[in-house]
Amino acid sequence: MVDTPIWQPSPERVRDANLTRFRERCGCADSLELHRFSMDHPDRFWADVWDECGVVGQRGRRVVVPGELSGERRMRDTRFFPDARLNYAENLLGDASDAIAIVATDETGRDRTLTRRELHDLVGRIAGAMLGEGVQPGDRIAAWMANIPETVAIMLAAASIGAVFSSSSPDFGTAGVVDRFGQIEPVLLFAVDGYRYAGKVHDCLARLGEITTLLVGVRRVIVINNVEGDDRTRYPDGAVPFADWLHPQGRGNDFVQLPFDHPLAILYSSGTTGPPKCIVHRAGGILLKHLTEHRLHCDVRPGDRVFYFTTCGWMMWNWLAGALASRATIVLFDGSPFHPSPAVLFDLAARHRVSLFGISAKYVDALRNSGVRTDQSHDLTAVRTICSTGSPLVAEAFDYVYDAIVGPGGDVHLASISGGTDLCGCLVIGDPTRPVYRGEIQGPALGIGASVFSDDGAESAVGATGELVCTAPFPSMPLSFWNDPDGAKYRAAYFDRFPGADVWAHGDFAARTAHGGFVITGRSDATLNPGGVRIGTAELYRQVEALPEVIEALAIGQPWEGDVRIVLFVRLADAAGEDALTPALVHQPVPQPVPQPVPQPVQDLIRARVRANCSPRHVPARIVAVSDLPRTRSGKLAELAVRDVVAGRVVRNREALANPEALDQFADRPELHS
Repeated sequence: MVDTPIWQPSPERVRDANLTRFRERCGCADSLELHRFSMDHPDRFWADVWDECGVVGQRGRRVVVPGELSGERRMRDTRFFPDARLNYAENLLGDASDAIAIVATDETGRDRTLTRRELHDLVGRIAGAMLGEGVQPGDRIAAWMANIPETVAIMLAAASIGAVFSSSSPDFGTAGVVDRFGQIEPVLLFAVDGYRYAGKVHDCLARLGEITTLLVGVRRVIVINNVEGDDRTRYPDGAVPFADWLHPQGRGNDFVQLPFDHPLAILYSSGTTGPPKCIVHRAGGILLKHLTEHRLHCDVRPGDRVFYFTTCGWMMWNWLAGALASRATIVLFDGSPFHPSPAVLFDLAARHRVSLFGISAKYVDALRNSGVRTDQSHDLTAVRTICSTGSPLVAEAFDYVYDAIVGPGGDVHLASISGGTDLCGCLVIGDPTRPVYRGEIQGPALGIGASVFSDDGAESAVGATGELVCTAPFPSMPLSFWNDPDGAKYRAAYFDRFPGADVWAHGDFAARTAHGGFVITGRSDATLNPGGVRIGTAELYRQVEALPEVIEALAIGQPWEGDVRIVLFVRLADAAGEDALTPALVHQPVPQPVPQPVPQPVQDLIRARVRANCSPRHVPARIVAVSDLPRTRSGKLAELAVRDVVAGRVVRNREALANPEALDQFADRPELHS
């Protein structure tokens, strides 16, 4: 990596950062020392986080109680704040004031706002109606919802009475919804009647009827009118309109005080290799994790406006909602990020004076490949932080953001962050008091013992790639997996990778940098392994997608003649159609036919660039043109699903993909069998 930072915080910015005030409280000279303090003294660190962030509740005397079995410490059984009592919703709602809590908009430009007083009232009315339905602490509440204020209010109402919230987005089909909610047996199901995407209205009521017949234990279905019209004649039997269902007065500010480990939410793994895992998260752990990430790593302050492009089916929605606890205004967007133009999210950021602008790496790639510039067309002076996640942000994307979005002279902290649904937060993240180097995530999150291990379980040297791990317990480790009574699935997911070592293996292939940062090179389960050499897919994509002839790429390892060979699938620029942005993020079928074979000159360019900038082992054995690449609903490439199709195996959960029809073009390709 280049040793010259692409961004350096000014002395004034460092002085005024929340992180600076907090590390001075802890007696640390800089943020690197603060991280060491969080590792060496987790009890003091997390107690200081609780106090500094003003968590509402009873902290109790004990902070960290190590987990043990037969005299051996076990990371996964460690408990934080075992004596504490709190309510997650009470901490997010804050005072019932006239400060703006939520700004919501959609691709039509229609804006809505809710003050904290109005949000309090709505949450109380929903909670009162839930209690009227007999909802008890621990009952599950499911939301098949668009990214609108009502979804946030339903989540907070559930938390206020101790119910467990779970959500998915309305673009999920019947099987995808039932695969998730069917496992947790919710007592209430909330759903929108439809949603807008890419200029079209998509109906949900027909699928809602199918879903309700397949879910066991649902006492009531509540329908939120989200599109024009309100055709109640099409509601499933027994379903009621949200407006009629609400309690007339609500239940005031009566928040149930619950243990730190009380279940708050159930999130789901992508499910592309089988039924999605139901990951149960604890209320106190998620609250503290998000407070450290928002206030300290992202420098979120009261009154800031925090935006992240997400749907209710991705953990970044929970992360965004959590910013309410930092007394920020959260900004919701529902719709396509490219409709009516590629600038729609920047229109939002300028109109609503967004402070933290959150996007995905693939969105940045799509803008960069299409030459979109906003530095001169939009007033983004309110933006202090741009966060990117979902997949690795390559070095060239850093250059693009500072050149075409921020513009020369702009003072914006670009924070590439990485974590996942597993912890509903980040393992590695940004630091507003330290320089940003292109292509690098700045460092481990506070309280997270992030490292990189080689196959033998030893810590890898700086620059060497290996498995991203966490070597110490942290508060937002999942409480459990649903329907996993002996914890076998939980252990297999995170702790069986390195037998004999009590470390969390995250499933990412990564390397540490000389600056104390990290480079994520792809999912370790999708790592290429030709000749026994492990290669991360992201480093290959970076080189291939730098060519103007290629829009995007996906690579798999194919068993071949006793070894593994690399097969590279590419979307070519001349076959991408007029809207090259669409397949990168918009979940719509791609209409063009499968392109003709990759021209030999383009194949030669790809192989030469990969050989020169990676290594001879990175050079693909086969290069195949396709018209679309399959993605999960959070925008990640579905490499394992493609690998299964090429191998002739059945992809067991196509519903987990945003565009499952893209898989069809990978089957029975003659060039993959010679």
